[in-house]
Amino acid sequence: MNNPFPLRISEELMEKLRKMAEDHSRSINKEIEYLIKKAVSEHEKELTTN
Repeated sequence: MNNPFPLRISEELMEKLRKMAEDHSRSINKEIEYLIKKAVSEHEKELTTN
């Protein structure tokens, strides 16, 4: 399957993201955005607790 996103990620990871997005009724783009925001938020919390 051709990756429509200009991300250099494996096809295996893209399929996992596709499944996650489907499970959450989101587009793959919105799923990636959600996961990035979540990771950034968790990182910021780590910085404030350390």
